[in-house]
Amino acid sequence: MNTHDHAHKHAHDHGHQPDWEAFAPLLERGAETHAPIHEQAAAWLRERFAAGGGSVRRVLDVGSGPGVVTCLLARAFPDAEVVAVDGTPALLERARERAARLGLADRVTTLPVEMPDGLDPATIGTADLIWSSRTVHHLGDQLDALRRLAAALRPGGLLAIGEGGLPPRFLPRDAGLGRPDLLARLDAVQAEGFAEMRAELPGATETVEDWPGLLTAAGLTGATSRSFLLDLPAPLDAATRETLRTELAHRREAAADRLDDGDLAALDRLLDPDDEAGIARRPDVFLLTAHTIHVAARAE
Repeated sequence: MNTHDHAHKHAHDHGHQPDWEAFAPLLERGAETHAPIHEQAAAWLRERFAAGGGSVRRVLDVGSGPGVVTCLLARAFPDAEVVAVDGTPALLERARERAARLGLADRVTTLPVEMPDGLDPATIGTADLIWSSRTVHHLGDQLDALRRLAAALRPGGLLAIGEGGLPPRFLPRDAGLGRPDLLARLDAVQAEGFAEMRAELPGATETVEDWPGLLTAAGLTGATSRSFLLDLPAPLDAATRETLRTELAHRREAAADRLDDGDLAALDRLLDPDDEAGIARRPDVFLLTAHTIHVAARAE
C-alpha cells in the first residue's frame, strides 16, 4: 500500500483504512505526477552510497503500491534487484505490468506481505536499501515497524522513510469561490480523519513522530532528514489538472459531512469541468508540495 504521494490522503478522512485496490488508478497517477520528488530523493540516496563506497545489490520498496517508485528505484540503482513489497495483490500486478512495459522485468520482482507481521528478514529477506513512503503511519506500532525494517538491513545499508513534508497547494488562498482558505479547511478535516484512522489501527500506539529519533530508537545510526520540492507553476497541463481534479473529488466525498454548505458549493464548482472557475479550466492552477525523507544506516 505505498502512498508515495499526497494522492492517498483523502482516504484518511473517514477514519479507517482505504480500499487500496479501488484507489489504484489514483495512486498510480499521483505517483507519476510526483515522480520528480522521488527522482531527487533517489539521487540523494545514490550519492550517499557512492560517498561511503557501498554497493546496492538489493532494494525493498515496502508498501510499493502500483510500483511507480519501485521502477524508478530500479533505474536509479541499475545493478540492484528491486522488490515491490505490498499487501494488495492487485497493486502488485500493476507493478509487474509497469516493470514489463519499462523493460525492467528482469530486475523488478514482487512480494505479497501482510504488514506488519510479514516485515521480517525471514519473509522479505535482507537488503542494502529499504524504501518505505507513507506506509509506516498505517501501522499501529510505528516504532515496532521500524525495528522490523531495520532488522532486514544489511550492514551499511540504509532505511529511507517518507513521512511528512508540506500539504499540496494548487489554488490561490482566495480562489474567488466562497470563503478564502478552502484548502486549509480541507487539510484540517483530513487531519481529523488521520487521527481517527490511527486510533483504530490494531495495536495502535501513541508515538511522537520524531522520525530521526524513531530511526535511532530502532537501532540505526546517523539519522537525518531532507525535504524535496515539487513546484509546477501555472498553467498546468491537462493530465496534471485531471489528477488534481480526481483527488479533489475524493476529498470532497470524504469531507462532505464535515464542511459547511458554502465550502461544498465551492468544491462543486472547482470540480465542474465546464465551469470557468473549475480546476479543468481556470488559468491559475499550480502544484506546490514537499515530501520529507528520513534516512538512517545500519552499522557496518
